[in-house]
Amino acid sequence: MSSQPLLNNASESSSSPQHVSRVTLRGCYELMRWHKPFIGNTLAFWPCAWGITMAALANHTQPRSLVLQTIKFGISSLLLHSGGCVWNDICDVRFDKQVERTKRRPLPSGRVTLGQAWVLLVLVATAYAITLPVSNNTTAILGCIWVFPLTGLYPLMKRWTYWPQAWLGLAMNFGFPVAWASQTGEVRSIAVWTMYLGTVCWTIVYDTMYAVQDRKDDVKAGIKSTAVLFSDWVRPILSIFAASFVALLVFSGIWNGQGSAYFVVSCGGTGIHLAWQLLAWKVGEGADDDAKFNSNGFIGLLIFVGVALDYSSQRT
Repeated sequence: MSSQPLLNNASESSSSPQHVSRVTLRGCYELMRWHKPFIGNTLAFWPCAWGITMAALANHTQPRSLVLQTIKFGISSLLLHSGGCVWNDICDVRFDKQVERTKRRPLPSGRVTLGQAWVLLVLVATAYAITLPVSNNTTAILGCIWVFPLTGLYPLMKRWTYWPQAWLGLAMNFGFPVAWASQTGEVRSIAVWTMYLGTVCWTIVYDTMYAVQDRKDDVKAGIKSTAVLFSDWVRPILSIFAASFVALLVFSGIWNGQGSAYFVVSCGGTGIHLAWQLLAWKVGEGADDDAKFNSNGFIGLLIFVGVALDYSSQRT
């Protein structure tokens, strides 16, 4: 009998742990959505950047401090979003196995075990707690609320209500008041909460667009969403939310004393972009649902450019 098969088997067995390690590391990387760095991560970061800069305008923050705070919030929002994705997939592993788009994710496919996902979640949550820029008690309290109940309860909402996208809006955009508080030590301004309400409307728009591609599978699995709730009326209903977002952007800017760059670039640019999204959207075509969802990162950039130009011009 030839010894070659035995040698081959031994070789495969010896390389197996390395292969498993690589698969697990890649799975953890995907579990945190780091293989898609410019989608959810940027959507969680932009409200932080707006909040810091708008508060800096009102609070006369120095540019160096503003830049450092923006970088710090970029790191902490990335970690919170990553941890939220891990937690979401832990909670939804049973549902994800039933949905075509999600069944190849690391947990339902078995590339990462539940135990490994829990360890990863603890590590990411610890890193978030260390990196969150806590400059006062208000920021610390709001930073905890950002984790729980807002981020922590989100995965359960699709079991309880047809409005999980609204709760996602509360969680994804809570960086705005947290970042504002880091500059001012308070969140009593009407500008904070009108802007925050507007961002919730925005999230309902982009996440409903994203969820439409899963409607058939979601109904079979018993998953609730605004995409299912709005049904054939999804485009006109989202148009109302989009218009509400732009109106609240304008109102928040007026209250905060923003300048012309904000109203032209941030508000005007956002209105034009959302109008294009809704008019050009091919509802239910997965590739286009994805494309329209992804394009909302550009809205985040537009708003930030207008806010930053205002801050720069009003300092000179």
